[in-house]
Amino acid sequence: MATFNASLTRSGPGLLLRDLTREDPQIAAVVRILQTVRPDILLLNEFDYDGGGAALTAFQALLASPDQGLQGLSLPHAYAGPVNTGLPSGLDLNGDGTSTGPEDAFGFGRFPGQYGMAVLSRYAIDHADSYSFRIMRWADMPGARLPVDESGAPFPSVEAQAVMRLSSKAHWDVAILTPQGPLRLLAAHPTPPVFDGPEDANGLRNQDEIRFWVNYIDGQDKWDDTGAMRQLAEGPFVVAGDLNADPIDGDGLHAGIRALLDHPRIQDPAPASEGAVAAAANQAGANLTHQGSAALDTADWRDTPGPGNLRVDYVLPSADITVHAAGVFWPAPDTADYPLVGSGELVSSDHRLVWVDLSLPSAE
Repeated sequence: MATFNASLTRSGPGLLLRDLTREDPQIAAVVRILQTVRPDILLLNEFDYDGGGAALTAFQALLASPDQGLQGLSLPHAYAGPVNTGLPSGLDLNGDGTSTGPEDAFGFGRFPGQYGMAVLSRYAIDHADSYSFRIMRWADMPGARLPVDESGAPFPSVEAQAVMRLSSKAHWDVAILTPQGPLRLLAAHPTPPVFDGPEDANGLRNQDEIRFWVNYIDGQDKWDDTGAMRQLAEGPFVVAGDLNADPIDGDGLHAGIRALLDHPRIQDPAPASEGAVAAAANQAGANLTHQGSAALDTADWRDTPGPGNLRVDYVLPSADITVHAAGVFWPAPDTADYPLVGSGELVSSDHRLVWVDLSLPSAE
């Protein structure tokens, strides 16, 4: 299983589909990475959503086509749905006095579906037993820490907080029917904990978006998008996605991601790579002040003044799953695959694919 923030997002609707139907070097690099790693189950973050699924269908076709000596990768089953990014709220959600900017959407975005998500699978997906929690209000999150301004008043307003959604994109519980038995994929892409002011709205939201899964794994009921109350089903599960949170370094409230990593029902395979170690050393800057292991980094970000390279992408199996191996696709500079990721420039993505080989309890 793999998660990959593939940076397959564009500046306007329909542009991703356009690029998927012509030669695009960034898309070609993403496809080659996936055909090299060959996941059976894949969560894509930052894949623009369109209601007809045309872009996702085109991407599946590209994956399935052999390319430059690499065998095609068939992932015929898909789960994708609307996300909050770019969906107008009609209110001023960032306190700048206007209500029509990308920051005023339920999730930051210039058009509905930008920075979307998609699940691709070699195995069938039970859509009737899969759930989205996209429209849940942030205020309805137990123990929610909603932002306040310097006077202690709700930020940006009481009216805005009455409609703010927890998910910046979506929270999905996807049922995948593997040959070893059913597996729940808990997928999300929380907002980056930056790009805000002293109220730390994005930092607080990021932490609560992560904490949603902690509560869900603990057995808390949640209202799904149909208005039905849902609870995590019994059996093995995996939490995956670009969670935009490093447990040690970088901006953000580290308690949320630490609570997930330390949860007794979760195991952390700690995927690592030699390429990340080399990148941290070669790029220097903020990387030299980090306390966490550079080997675990999954994002190649600005080094001066920061934040540097961080661990923000995760595949976290439940404790009853057997993990055989894990890694991050971040080739070292002296390897043949290094040109697929580069060093600081956007070749494929500023994130690296994270993978875990696993067996479900029923296969033991």
